[in-house]
Order: sequence, then structure tokens, then C-alpha cells
Amino acid sequence: MPRDLPIGNGNMLVAFDDKYQIREFFYPYVGQANHTLGVPFRFGVWVDGKLSWVNEDSWTRRLVYEPDTLVTEVTLTNQALGISIICRDCVDFELNLYLRKLEFTNLRDHPQEVRLYFHHAFHIGGSSEGDTAYFYPNDRSLRHYKGNYWFLVSGMTDRVWGLSSYSIGTARHKGSEGTWRDAEDGVLGRNAIAQGSIDSTVAIHVKVDRTATAWYWIGAAQDQYEVQDLNEKVREMGPESILRRVRAYWRQWVSHDHPHPGLPDELRAFYRRSLLVMRTQIDNRGAILAANDSDSLEYSRDSYSYLWPRDGALVAHSLDMAGYHDVTGRFFSLASRLLAPGGYFMHKYNPDGSVGSSWHPWTGTDGMVQLPIQEDETALVLYALWHRYEMCRDIDFVRTLYSTLIERAGDFLLGYRDLRTGLPEPSWDLWEERRGILLFSVAATWAGLQAAANFADIFGDTDRAFRYRTAA
Repeated sequence: MPRDLPIGNGNMLVAFDDKYQIREFFYPYVGQANHTLGVPFRFGVWVDGKLSWVNEDSWTRRLVYEPDTLVTEVTLTNQALGISIICRDCVDFELNLYLRKLEFTNLRDHPQEVRLYFHHAFHIGGSSEGDTAYFYPNDRSLRHYKGNYWFLVSGMTDRVWGLSSYSIGTARHKGSEGTWRDAEDGVLGRNAIAQGSIDSTVAIHVKVDRTATAWYWIGAAQDQYEVQDLNEKVREMGPESILRRVRAYWRQWVSHDHPHPGLPDELRAFYRRSLLVMRTQIDNRGAILAANDSDSLEYSRDSYSYLWPRDGALVAHSLDMAGYHDVTGRFFSLASRLLAPGGYFMHKYNPDGSVGSSWHPWTGTDGMVQLPIQEDETALVLYALWHRYEMCRDIDFVRTLYSTLIERAGDFLLGYRDLRTGLPEPSWDLWEERRGILLFSVAATWAGLQAAANFADIFGDTDRAFRYRTAA
């Protein structure tokens, strides 16, 4: 996952590249409906007649997180402009709201007029056709929408609520580069609405004596009334309190980790950071995504924003060992709903649970039908679930999965075997490169059968337990 700073809440994922440009914006599923397609959202600073985008070489950038949080701490300095900015980005843990605080330090000995430019290259729903953006004067915000996807853009300073200026226009069509070009003279055109393949750029003006503060946010909802309510909540709660509560939430969330005793502070911090980053890649409905970035679209026209049951099981196992059983419980509940009627998992799934793209054929070399699966994916879910039960002893939770997941998957592993050797039938290997009877798949199947047998014992299903162990 080459994105430097992912932040999210399980419904919304925002991720930055190493130039501090927003490159991914997923909503309402983590990993599905990427509203940027990897096209950067530019961020520019205009000072006393000069504009510089922060991806340019004139900026020094330090991109980190605040300790033990999903709040960023990005330091941007441009000596030529005489300005330094500390940016703190977060996604609220409850509201579908991305928020940025900008703290300015004037490096000159006289006050400076600063104009901030935020560019939005939305590809709503994963395409640029039929988008609309308009300025809403009542609260001085800007909205992008298509269908049930609505995005509100706004900001404020210590003195003024709402945007200072805006520009909406055609982008990526008939040679048009986009409205970010409109910012280069420091004055936006204020075209109030556009449709089709479009983008927008908004401005927030700040006077910086020695220091100053500004805020910028993007809210997401399903219609214009919900985004309006979201904007009112920002006003009611105050952006500083939202940032403070996000910081407190994630520090509490990561504080119940269970690393090995005596782990050095540096490794403990890295361990906690890993937990937090992993959480950004997990949808609230249970899907654990492999990686959410758009770079792979450049060479394969597909991404890694999928749930592979194998990857999900291994991550869930790690999170269970770390004590995050609520997160993993949603994964196993989703897995029980995804299991095919035959008791196996398909190659991969979209975050909403629909079957994902695949390159595994249904036709074998002999022209006969073959299952396009990796058997280890089915087996490892059972393996991870058993180890979760050993840690949690949550019998009531496992009861809900016994007939829907454990029995069906166990029976599949039991039956999908060569009658002569007793080994599993051929399936695709864990790297998805070749089909055969493979060591990793055999080992995973053995572990899955043992797990299924253990569960069968718990529920008094002695015949099944015997058959599973005999097969193993």
C-alpha cells in the first residue's frame, strides 16, 4: 500500500501520497466507490502574489501521525513564501467527515495575506460522467454530487465561516486541465455550477501576523439534506472539538493492545501504528481489504481493494491476538454470508460482499468444469475462527456461525478430496499463479479440518468431528 497517510472510520477512507495530496477517497464502503480514481486533489498556497502547490520542490514536507492516533501531523515549509504550516487531518470516528486544521507561522517580519486553494478532482462513483458541482450561498459551501453520492466542501477561519471564493468548471475534457489553473493569479472565477466531467477549486483567505489558524473539511452523505445537516453539526460542535474527540477516541482504541511484555518503546509505537493503519483498511461491515490505492490501475485496470478470505483470515487472526475481537467478529459474520452454497469461498469479494473480479477459469484443460477457487481461503477462515474461540470462548457468537459457516465449510473440505490419495483436489495456489495439489493448500486444509472437528466436538456433533479428523 504505497499511500503515506491513510485515515478513516470504517465508512470513509482518505489517503495521501508522499506529496501530501489526497489520492484516495472511499465512501460509503472502505475499498469500494473510489471517488478520485487516484487523481490528486491539489493543495496550493498563495502569498503576496505568488502561488505554490505543495507538491512542488520549493516545499519541505514532513508527513507523520500524532502518536497513537489516526490524526496526521504534516509540517509544510516554504522559505520563498515565508510561511510554515502544520496540518492536522482526521476522519471523525462517527460522522462521515474529513477535517483538516491548518496552523500557520509567518516567517517574515511583517503580516502576510495568505490564500489557500483546495482543488477537488472528484470522479464520483468511480467515473467522471454526469457529475455536478455548485456553490451554495446560504452557508458559503460547495457541493459535488451524482446520484446518492453527495460531498460538501467548506471551511472557516477564526473570523469567517464558509469559503472565501470558488471556481467550478470542466476538467479532463477537450484539453481542459481544470479549475486549479484558475487559482494561479490568486483570483477564482466564481462560476457557480457545472456538470459533466468537472472539478472545483475553493479558497480560504487568511491574514497571518505571527500565527493564524484555518479549517477545511469535506463531508459525505446520500443526499443534499444530509450533507447540510453534517455541515450544521460541524458548526454546532466546532471543528476543534471534533479534532479533539477523534484524537481521544483513537488513543483509547489502541490502548488496549497486548504486545509482548518488555517490548521497547520504539517497537511498541510501531506496533500500535500498525494496528491503526490496519484499521483504516477494514470496512465497518466486516470486509478486510488487501490494499486501497489506485496505482495498480495504471497497469492492470484493477486494484487490490478486495476482500480475499485468506488475507482477511490472517489479518483477523493477528487482530484477535491483539485483542480486537469486535472488529474480527464482523469479518467472520460477513464470511458466513459470503460462503457459496457448496461450502467454499470464491476467489475474492468486493467490500459490499458481491463477488469480485477474477482470473481463475471455470473450464479445465480437459474442457470440463472446475472450481475457480483457492482451497486455503476456505480452510484458513475456519483455522482463524477456532483460534479466536480459544481466546474469547464466545460460545454464543460461534453458535450463530456453526450451521452457516463451520458445518458447510468443513463438509466441503471433507468432500473436496481425491478418493485414491485422500489429498485435496487441485486448486489455485496462494499466489494465484498455478493450479495443483500444493503444500500450503494441503497444510491449510489440514488446519481447517482440525478446527472444524474442534467446533463439532463443542456442539456434540461427534460423527462430524470423527469424519473431519479422519480426513485430516
